[in-house]
Amino acid sequence: MANSPQAKKRARQNERRFAVNKARRSRIRTFLRNVEEAIASGDQSAAADALKAAQPEVMRGVTKGVFHKNTASRKISRLAARVKALG
Repeated sequence: MANSPQAKKRARQNERRFAVNKARRSRIRTFLRNVEEAIASGDQSAAADALKAAQPEVMRGVTKGVFHKNTASRKISRLAARVKALG
């Protein structure tokens, strides 16, 4: 267990950041799942709308440090290709 005051504060901060990042990651996954479901239904317009909504959320995750930039770009790129293939 943390002994010094600095280590105790760091542990508190880590808990808080973990909770915030977990909520952000969950929110982003929900947006991505909405795109996946729209693709599975075969409705291209719904899938395109869901992708348009998901894209800023994923990139916001990058700026907040939840995802790496390349990971987010890869996810968006693959989803966009799948949406485009529906047409």
